[in-house]
Amino acid sequence: MHSRLKIHIKILFLLFLFPVLAFSQGSVTDSLTVKPDSVLSKTIPDISDHKVIKIKKQKFTVDSVKPFKPDPVKVVWMGAIIPGYGQILNRSYWKLPIVYAGFLGCAYAISWNSSQYEAYRLGYRDLTDTSDKTDSYLDLLPKGRTLSDYPNFSTNLKTAYEQYRRYRDLSVIVSVAYYALVIVEAYVDAQLFDFDISPDLSMRWSPAVLKGGSGYSGSPGFNVSLTLR
Repeated sequence: MHSRLKIHIKILFLLFLFPVLAFSQGSVTDSLTVKPDSVLSKTIPDISDHKVIKIKKQKFTVDSVKPFKPDPVKVVWMGAIIPGYGQILNRSYWKLPIVYAGFLGCAYAISWNSSQYEAYRLGYRDLTDTSDKTDSYLDLLPKGRTLSDYPNFSTNLKTAYEQYRRYRDLSVIVSVAYYALVIVEAYVDAQLFDFDISPDLSMRWSPAVLKGGSGYSGSPGFNVSLTLR
């Protein structure tokens, strides 16, 4: 009877142990098993609802940059309105001192000749009138000299003011010609701004023997060849 009791106890123990082992094995298997859908949902984001922005790269080349070329018509008009502005549009800044120095010289020549003309003309008028109160001609006499030292003083005054009048008119003409020259120079510079200067534009010279006419021997000289592109 004692042995039967032991057998019954062993059977009950095994019946109790089997569900426990089955439950523990199932829990371990469930913990080690990973669902593929859950893994993909966590590792790979869903981009179906996102917009893809494409950035287009813009390439800049030397050919895409437009080279500088001044407008000759604009250069002429602006140079006529503002002296020297045509050279600024051509980016020839080094010419500005020369341009404005020429204008200052012309202005000084006009101012000087005009003042001398007015002084001698007024002196001649005061000398030839009958009023004793007009004596501006005395300022034209050299220091320490009187009117009696110059018997032909009135003739000299007339000759002097006529001469300064011609100088004044000539200064105006030269100023206008210089003004036109500055505009023409700016226009030509704008036209020839992109003029191609290459080795094909060259002039070569070499010694040669020039053939004479009938009965004359050849003479030494130079042979000049001009190559144009």
